[in-house]
Amino acid sequence: MAIDPTARIASGARIADGAEVGPYCLIGAQVELQAGVRLIGHVNVGGVTSIGEGTVVYPFASLGTPPQSTHYRGGATRLTIGAHCEIREHVTMNTGTEDGGGITRVGEHCLFMVGSHVGHDCLIGSEVTFANNVVLGGHVTIGDNTFIGGHVAVHQFVRVGEGVMVSGMSGVADDVIPFGFAIGRIADLAGLNIVGLRRRGLTRSDLQRLRQAYRALFHGTGVFADRVEAVANEYPADPLLQKIVAFIRAGGKRALMHPNARAKRENAADAP
Repeated sequence: MAIDPTARIASGARIADGAEVGPYCLIGAQVELQAGVRLIGHVNVGGVTSIGEGTVVYPFASLGTPPQSTHYRGGATRLTIGAHCEIREHVTMNTGTEDGGGITRVGEHCLFMVGSHVGHDCLIGSEVTFANNVVLGGHVTIGDNTFIGGHVAVHQFVRVGEGVMVSGMSGVADDVIPFGFAIGRIADLAGLNIVGLRRRGLTRSDLQRLRQAYRALFHGTGVFADRVEAVANEYPADPLLQKIVAFIRAGGKRALMHPNARAKRENAADAP
């Protein structure tokens, strides 16, 4: 354990052997730093917060601060950060709220670039990357192996599925299916995250099958719910397609993102 003499650590904080606390860090009484955690310097960690093994936190990050929610009543809600994450400068993460499950959770091997924000009660998977200044409202869910581009804002209660790519400068107001690609000032679904799928090792025939199913779901005829059931029945042994179907069936508080849905609604509103 290496603690700089300028750091301020409250009585009760648990700091494992091998952790490093750099200059001018502030550590609260209910904080746990697991083995190999490195706080480079000028890091604030408060609340009931646990930082997983080997995670590195850069200067001016603030973790475990109270939720920015008018519904928070001051309870001992939590922030849990997994192992081997990299949290860059000026990142902020809030604890949960009493009515939202009481925990904000971040998985393992995640990268949060400069200025990104994880709001209260968010659930972030593993192998997730946030580019600079990504901001999440409260109660957002982000699946594993997702990449979110710079300056993206995600509306509260949105679900972003596994393996998604969101293009930079987008606003995400609707749920994004697993392995989807979202882009736009107010994002629409533009297709599948083909680059990410190739990195998973999918073959050409796998990608062709996913594309066919995607076209049937989002560009087919008839009622959308019927198309979902048709795809589920046509590809019962495809685990990726079944994840997409399960995500759609589960639903949430936000609408499901579709291709060109916002443009269609805007054109309809402008029609005489």
